[in-house]
Amino acid sequence: MVNLVINSKHISVEEGSTILEAANANGIHIPTLCYLKDINEIGACRICVVEVKGVDRLTAACNTPVEEGMIVYTHSPKVMMARKVTLEIILSEHNYTCPTCTRSGNCELQSLSEEFGLTAETYKKRMVKMEWDQNFPLIRDNEKCIKCMRCIQVCDKVQSLSVWDIAGTGTWTTINVNNGLDIKDANCAICGQCITNCPVGALQARHDKESVYAALSDPDKVKVVQVAPAVRAAWGEQLGLQPEEATMQKMGEALRQVGFDYVFDTNFSADLTIMEEGSEFLQRLANKDQNKFPMFTSCCPGWVRFLKSQYPDMVPQLSTAKSPQQMFGAVTKSYFAEKIGRDPKDIVLVSIMPCVAKKMECTYETMKDEVRGQDVDFVLTTREFVKMVKAANINVLDLEDKPLDDPLCDGTGAAVIFGTTGGVMEAALRSAYFLATGKNPEPDAFKDVRYYHDGWNEATFDIEGTTVRCAVASGLGNARKLIQAIRAGEVEYDFVEVMACPGGCVGGGGQPIHIHHNQMYSVRAPRLYQLDSDNPIRFSHENKQVQQLYSEYLGEPLSEKAHHLLHTDHNGWKM
Repeated sequence: MVNLVINSKHISVEEGSTILEAANANGIHIPTLCYLKDINEIGACRICVVEVKGVDRLTAACNTPVEEGMIVYTHSPKVMMARKVTLEIILSEHNYTCPTCTRSGNCELQSLSEEFGLTAETYKKRMVKMEWDQNFPLIRDNEKCIKCMRCIQVCDKVQSLSVWDIAGTGTWTTINVNNGLDIKDANCAICGQCITNCPVGALQARHDKESVYAALSDPDKVKVVQVAPAVRAAWGEQLGLQPEEATMQKMGEALRQVGFDYVFDTNFSADLTIMEEGSEFLQRLANKDQNKFPMFTSCCPGWVRFLKSQYPDMVPQLSTAKSPQQMFGAVTKSYFAEKIGRDPKDIVLVSIMPCVAKKMECTYETMKDEVRGQDVDFVLTTREFVKMVKAANINVLDLEDKPLDDPLCDGTGAAVIFGTTGGVMEAALRSAYFLATGKNPEPDAFKDVRYYHDGWNEATFDIEGTTVRCAVASGLGNARKLIQAIRAGEVEYDFVEVMACPGGCVGGGGQPIHIHHNQMYSVRAPRLYQLDSDNPIRFSHENKQVQQLYSEYLGEPLSEKAHHLLHTDHNGWKM
């Protein structure tokens, strides 16, 4: 242990701790801007500087180790003046059009400016505009970039893609796509983790609300919306709702007030995905000599983009099943269109997703049909939906818990855990066991695949004498470690689930952003497991509406019609 004094308070902390960690552990606040624990501890912003007795220069608290007998002042006049000047310089290169900024009211720079009472420009503004493809799902505004380097470090250290890099030198230093590429030509997974870790509005998801509003205003269109499993664990966070209050039924009522005719649940197609993907896995397992293993899940478009760009020879190992979002779209514009007697092209289908990559997924050539058009027309992030609720002045506390619309609204407990890492694997194994044996396992028999940590989780299960070796990873850096171990022959698996975002969809790049970069997936995931546990039906194959879809329309899993509607060719589009 190391003994030191911070602001006249005698404290003792573990050797190797930084001044910032020591202060935080003892309830002493030191402001930060560029800091991300274990990811970005480079002292780039200089907001966390402190005064150390006996040291001439101010010291960055985020990366300075404590020393025995050190005396630290975190808010001395010298420190406060330095922080204020630093903020003024940052603002001189920042386009602070706060009222129209996507991060207004939820911006770390804005919060610090208010904290320091900055009310006027001190230095002449100098901003550098850079061109950007506004149609790409991930948008970067160089005029708002504060050069904190968070995006670089997250993409490099967490996601292992190194899409971002430093460009220019001296006063012209900025951030741009690595090697000067256009973003559309980079190996970007569009996971959106750079967005959620950007402290300002320099990185954001493309806004599609206006396109949706235009569709909602068209009297000739049938307006349908689907809501992903992970959204229900997060949508209430910035609307004053507790997790148990932010029900799917309340969200459905809000969507009706916004203007949708039908509100459905993507949990329905998550169960449908299990029927197709689980059957596909068993089919591949039965013909093991003709297939290469492991089989990878294909629900996450960020992960699919990663595999296509980094390990294209392994793309055939992806399940051919579409993601739940795309399956839902295909069923809506075929089965449901017939049920309501409308031309599929009269239907506008909007998805509410925790994901930025979904905005790109719905545009692939393999996700559209000459008769149906696009499976999914527009994708809104959870954040965009929350803004629509606020714009409509909907009092969410007064919303009633009314049922969603038939016939695509039922979802099982297995479906809802699709939103967290390990959930797809667990749901698939529950139904694969039934499909192989004709009987249900215990609902929590496969809970060993639940996890989030650095690396990956593995588990082995016995299904009536057949050994199934499974692995689960979330975060693309972890996915890379797993793939390299598989390719090196260090590990062998039959079935692997990968989600691009740490913690899975609950930590998706389209979810609500919290100042001070709280890792909310650790709060949201338990909510999904609670919903699973509370659901009287916890097996995808017991979803009555899915059973009805097969009996009335598809026939059986992997039928010709199911293949046409619910499966895809991952080589049918290019990065």
